[in-house]
Amino acid sequence: MQPKLKVWVVFGSRVKFGDGRARLLELVDELGSLRRAVARVGMSYRAAWGYFRELERASGVKLLEQIPGAGPRAGTRLTAAGRALVARFRRFQAGVDTSARRGFARSFRAR
Repeated sequence: MQPKLKVWVVFGSRVKFGDGRARLLELVDELGSLRRAVARVGMSYRAAWGYFRELERASGVKLLEQIPGAGPRAGTRLTAAGRALVARFRRFQAGVDTSARRGFARSFRAR
């Protein structure tokens, strides 16, 4: 038996940023392409692009930059602010997970 939590941050009143979208941004950073990242997770390009534009507006953070061309440097990249947002979310998520495990252990330890 173990605890399982889903954690997200809400910008404004409805724009959520959680593990799935953080993973998608990590894949964009890794693969250098939003198109390849969404193909890997099975999401449509249009839905992802719309979501990230909405998240940028709600958070005030520019997440993605497009680099035109056809060479190896072309594609979509995370901005430094985008990487920082993902890193802050991952730290928050890890802290929540640690607290949950500790609370779970206190509440469910064998008696």
